[in-house]
Order: sequence, then structure tokens, then C-alpha cells
Amino acid sequence: MKNIEDIIVNEDTSLRDALNIIDKSSKQICLVLDNSQKLLGTISDGDIRRALLNNISLDETIINVYFKNPTVANVNDSKETILNLCKINKIHQIPIVDNDNNIVGLEILDELIASESKVNKVILMVGGLGTRLRPLTENTPKPMLPVGDKPILQTIVEKFVSYGFVNIVMCIGYKSHIIQDFFEDGSRFGANIEYILENERMGTAGALSLLSQSKIPSEPFFVMNGDLLTNVNFEHFLNFHIQNNAKATMGVREYDFQVPYGVVNLEDGKIKSIIEKPVHSFFVSAGIYMLNSECINLMPKDEFYDMPTLFDKLIQMNENTISFPIREYWIDIGRMDEYEKANKEYHEMF
Repeated sequence: MKNIEDIIVNEDTSLRDALNIIDKSSKQICLVLDNSQKLLGTISDGDIRRALLNNISLDETIINVYFKNPTVANVNDSKETILNLCKINKIHQIPIVDNDNNIVGLEILDELIASESKVNKVILMVGGLGTRLRPLTENTPKPMLPVGDKPILQTIVEKFVSYGFVNIVMCIGYKSHIIQDFFEDGSRFGANIEYILENERMGTAGALSLLSQSKIPSEPFFVMNGDLLTNVNFEHFLNFHIQNNAKATMGVREYDFQVPYGVVNLEDGKIKSIIEKPVHSFFVSAGIYMLNSECINLMPKDEFYDMPTLFDKLIQMNENTISFPIREYWIDIGRMDEYEKANKEYHEMF
């Protein structure tokens, strides 16, 4: 998202000053914030022109002129959602806010449509056996199972490419030739795809130790399981990681678990209360991560090493490990019922 410091104003800003800011900026808009950085509204060249037509002086403040109910997008909204909001509301700029309406940034329609390629690599873990999906995976690796009208892995690749993340490394294992024959060098999908072969199971993080020195990313990079379908905004994920100066970021999902019985609360053997079938909420790993390159040096060579172990180590080292809540569509296709559900929902969600 674009730097917005040069287009921030408050209600006491004069129309003249707001107009000067708009003229100097390529964003063609000012964001009106309160003292706590919450978005109050927007003001554009058109708003100021209408004020002048109503005989409002340029020396007056913008308080009665700026637009107080702008269309906004949430920091967790997908690129497609933001594009649809722009299209439906016929707007070219859309403020991005968090859940408390604090301003995060500004998306510009033209730049959303023409995403620039980014240097950050995407490492996809696609070497699993998919035993819980047999017999479907007896002859086909799980990431290549069709969901909708294409393999799961193709949807993942196309999603990353749509956000400009075109440098992809696939960690392959089981029936790897099927994946390589389908994707080749990735050019058919607008990507540059390389491969790392796991001769034995290395774990989500362990496979990263197989990266040759030339393939180790210098910029923060994604690691993602190859059996997920999601509409998460990968660009916002990256920005969140950088803005929080994180060493490692884990995508998390809220998971509700309902106890199927009445829960009895006891104190010294006496029943204090009974809660019928309570629901407990937890945050669980969503299988999407962003790591700084230094994390690779923490992994043992040629050993099984999973991502929770890496995060535990970083936590013990007091490194900044953070979570990115994923509220968009997300499904882990690990079981037959999830595979069937994904096929039913695919065309609606993608």
C-alpha cells in the first residue's frame, strides 16, 4: 500500500491547504483523520470544486466539505474484494483500515489492476503423500487433485501471481514428476518456478534447509502448504510482516470447538454451575507463514523440522514472532469431506 503520510489532513485543515496537497500528490485525494489516526472521511478535488461553487472560501476549513462516509476496505480484504468495491462504487482510490477503523493505507485502482512483480519468494510445500485422501492420491499428488476446474496447486500459484509474487519454489516429493510436467518453468502461469526434491519427509520447515545458497531469499518470503485454498490478501500479509518488524509471521484462523456435553464447574466437590455444550474459541495455524531469511540458519541440516518447532525456537530467542489473522475464505484440504466441500464452494469463492 502507498505511503499516505503526505495526504493526511484533519478537520481544521483549510480548503486551500487540502487543495495544495491534492495538487502535489499523485493520489488525487486526502485522508481526514482524527488525533488517534481513525479515518473520519476523505476529500478530493471534486469536493473542493463543489464547495467553491457554493461560495465557500478556500480559507475555510474542510469540516463541512469533506466526505464523511467513504467506501473503505479492511486490511484483511482480498484483492478481488477491493477491486469489486472500486468497481461497484465507481471509485479509483479506497482507504484501507483495520478493525478499529485506524487508517492503514490507500489502494489505487490502476495499480491494483497492474500489480508489479515483487522480489519476495514463495516456497510451496507440495511433497506430502496425501494418505487421508486415498484412493484419490494413489496416482496423483494431493496438490494436483482437481478442485473446481483446475488442480489445487494451480489456484495457489495463480493467486500469488495475481499479487505480483511470481518467484516460486516448490518443495516436491511424492510423484514429483506430475507436478514438474504440469508447471514446467512456470512461464505458462506468469511465474518463475524452481523445484527442490525431498527424498524423505523433512517437515514444513526442514525442507527449507535444502535450499542451495543461491536460492536462499534475501527478502522476507512466504512458506505455504500446497493443500490450502484461500482468498487471503498476500500483499497485506507481507506489509503486515514488514510494518511490525517481525522475524516470523504466522497466518492464524479462529477455530471454534463445542464440547458435546454439559460442563460442570466444581469447587471443593460442590457444583457451582453447569454450562450446556459450551463453545471454546482458539487460534490455530493456517499453514501460511512469512519468514526473514535469517530463520533458515536456525534449521538443522537434513533433519525433520516442522514450523511450530521453528516458532518455538524464535520465541525462546525473544525474536518478534507475530500472527496475521485470516478472516477471508480458507480451507485445508486434508480429508475427503474437506475436498468435497472445496469443490462445492470453489466457483462461488474464486
